[in-house]
Amino acid sequence: MRIAELSRYTGMPVPTIKYYLREGLVPPGERTSPNQAQYSEEHVRRLKLVRALIDVGGLSVAAAKTVLANVDTPDRGILHSLGKAQYSITVPREHVEDEAWAASRRDVDELIGRHGWQVRPRNPARGTLAEVIATLRRLGQEDYVAAVLDDYAATAERLAETEVREILRRPDVDSMAEAVVIWTLLGDALLAALRRLAQEAAAERLTSTDQADGHVTGAAATASSGPAPASRRRRRSG
Repeated sequence: MRIAELSRYTGMPVPTIKYYLREGLVPPGERTSPNQAQYSEEHVRRLKLVRALIDVGGLSVAAAKTVLANVDTPDRGILHSLGKAQYSITVPREHVEDEAWAASRRDVDELIGRHGWQVRPRNPARGTLAEVIATLRRLGQEDYVAAVLDDYAATAERLAETEVREILRRPDVDSMAEAVVIWTLLGDALLAALRRLAQEAAAERLTSTDQADGHVTGAAATASSGPAPASRRRRRSG
C-alpha cells in the first residue's frame, strides 16, 4: 500500500506518518521509485504501536524511539531482554536529597525486603517509587503511606505475576519484549482508570453504609428513650 492508504488504515495524517518515518520510529517502506514507497501490514501495526506509546502511554517521541530501539534489538536471554525493555520505559525523575528522600529510600528497600522481591539495585522504578513516597511525606501524608503502601505492593505483585505469565506465553523473545512495553505502559493507564472507578464505587458504598448506620443509631436512641409520660403528653397537647 502507498502512504495515503497507510494513513487511511491507521487514521494518522500523512505528515505525522512522514515525521515518524524520519525519526526512525517506523521502518522505511520498500522503494518503488525515488519518490514512492510501498508499505505493509507491519507498518500499520508499528504505527498503531507508536500511537499507543505516545498518545496513551504518554511517552515523548524521543522516549518512544529509545523504547522501540530496545524492542527491536532484544538480547538472547529472556530475563535480560524483558528487563531492558521495561527499564527503557521508566524515565528517571529528578529528586531532592533531603530527609524525606533518605527515609523514602529506606522505605523502598524495606518494602522490597518484606515482600521477598528480587529486584536489581539499578531498577529505575526504585527511584520513582522513592520520589513519590518522599513527595507524600513532604505533603504531610505519612499516615497515608503507612496505611496503603503494603496493600499497593500486594496488589501489584498479584497483577505482575498474571502479566508475566501471559507474556511468557509469547512465541519468541521479540514478541515478549514488545508485550512488556505494551502491557507496562498501557497497563499503567488501565490500572489508573480502574482505580478511579473503584474509588467512586467505594466512596458510594462506604458513605451509604455510614449514613445507614447513622439512621439506625438515631432510631435506636429514640426507641430506647421510650414513650413520653402521659402527663408530659397532656402538657404538650395543651
